[in-house]
Amino acid sequence: MSSKKNKKLTPTQQQYQAFAQAREPKRPVVTNCIKAFFVGGIVCTIGQALQMMFIKYFNFTETTAGNPTVAVLIIISVILTSLGVYDHIGQWAGAGTAVPVTGFANTMASAAIEHRSEGYVLGVGGNMFKLSGSVIVYGVFSAFVVALIKIIIKALGGM
Repeated sequence: MSSKKNKKLTPTQQQYQAFAQAREPKRPVVTNCIKAFFVGGIVCTIGQALQMMFIKYFNFTETTAGNPTVAVLIIISVILTSLGVYDHIGQWAGAGTAVPVTGFANTMASAAIEHRSEGYVLGVGGNMFKLSGSVIVYGVFSAFVVALIKIIIKALGGM
């Protein structure tokens, strides 16, 4: 805790903070990072296998195989979320399931499932984007900024 926060606390509160911190369980940071790395890698490996399947069996190119690959990963994620399996995987793996596109699909599906009792319009439609809305907003804004930079560079004679 910073010293500024300690100055605002009474001596009793400071003693309690020290007491609580001494008994707080230590987080296994290295273990959590390893789990996240491997689970995220497994998700990406499944995606790569799907992409290779689309290229080999359905005659897609590397460029066009990306969209159906992402769609299948999203569908798998939504199905696992609806069955309650994705939550257990996410609890164990942490950020390994949150980073890929499957994590985004999980946030959308879990919010929709949680609020379905309130109706489709006000429940599902109104609450589905609460968790993932910021990702969409910042993703669109970032894409706009990158496109603007690319246009400026092209206008100046680059690339």
